[in-house]
Amino acid sequence: MIDEPTCWLCGRPLGRRVEQHHPVPKSRGGRETRPVHPICHRALHATFTNKELEKAGDDPAALAANPELARFLAWIAGKPADFHAPTRRRKSA
Repeated sequence: MIDEPTCWLCGRPLGRRVEQHHPVPKSRGGRETRPVHPICHRALHATFTNKELEKAGDDPAALAANPELARFLAWIAGKPADFHAPTRRRKSA
């Protein structure tokens, strides 16, 4: 039995559209990528700055500890792999 590929962030099976997320942003020297749903990728970048993503590194659990992202992950958990919805923009500081 072949394991179905899953999203690095939410753990749901991947659908037809897959994006590659750099856990350590390219602008901060990151090279490795992880497969994510487009909606998960947008949620990451709407929630965190590149500096915050660099600090969390390759640890999706550290990112999920953020209350805003935790709400997103709880909401997306039951959605189909190719589900798409508009992503809220990051609040300005």
